[in-house]
Amino acid sequence: MQENAHLEENYRQIISALPKNVELVAVSKTHAAEMIKTVYDLGQRTFGENKVQEIVEKYPQLPKDIKWHLIGHLQTNKVKYIAEFIDTIQSVDSKKLLLEIDKQAAKFNRKIKVLLQVKIAEEETKYGLEIYEAKELFVEFLNNEYPNVDVVGLMGMATFTEDKNQIRKEFTVLKQIFDQLSLKQQMHTLSMGMSNDYPLAIECGANSVRIGSAIFGRRDIV
Repeated sequence: MQENAHLEENYRQIISALPKNVELVAVSKTHAAEMIKTVYDLGQRTFGENKVQEIVEKYPQLPKDIKWHLIGHLQTNKVKYIAEFIDTIQSVDSKKLLLEIDKQAAKFNRKIKVLLQVKIAEEETKYGLEIYEAKELFVEFLNNEYPNVDVVGLMGMATFTEDKNQIRKEFTVLKQIFDQLSLKQQMHTLSMGMSNDYPLAIECGANSVRIGSAIFGRRDIV
C-alpha cells in the first residue's frame, strides 16, 4: 500500500506541474501491470513502452481504453505484433519501418498514428532520422504514399548531459523543424522531454512529454 501511495503522490505532482496543453505519456516500461492500473485509476490513459514484448504481455491484462505508445526502437519484423491495437508509434526512424507500419495497419483496416523520430542529439545515437530524411518522409506522407499511417508529429531525445544550454539548443532545433513542416500541414504532437529534462522541453515548445521514473520510480531491469 505504501508503494501505491508513493506512486499516487508522484503522479499527482507531475500532473499538477504540467501545463494543460501538454500530454503526459506515462512510461511504464519494466513496471508491472498492477502499477499501471494504479495510475490508470487516477485518470491516466496514455502509457509508453519501449519493447514490443512488454506491450504484448501487458495489453490483455489492462483496460482496453488505454492508448499505448511505443517509444523505443522498433524492428520492422515486430510491427505485426502490435499493429492491431497500438495507438501511436513514436519511434519511426526509417522509411523501411514506415512502409511496414503502413502495410500492417492495412491488414486491420486502420490508421496508426506515428511520430518521426529525428536525431537531434550531438552524441552518437543509434536511432533517428536525419533532418532531411524526416522532411522527405513527411512530404511522401502528404502525397498519400502511406495511406494507413497518420504522421501526427515529431519525437526527439536530447543528449544525455548536464549542460542545459546544449539540451535547449537541441530541443529548439526540433521545434523549428516541427514549425517548418506544420506550414505544409499542421502537426499535432511535439514529443520531447523525459523525467530529467521535461520542464526545459516544455519551455522549448514540447506538447507531449515521456515521463517514467519520476512517476513509477526506478527499476534496475534492462
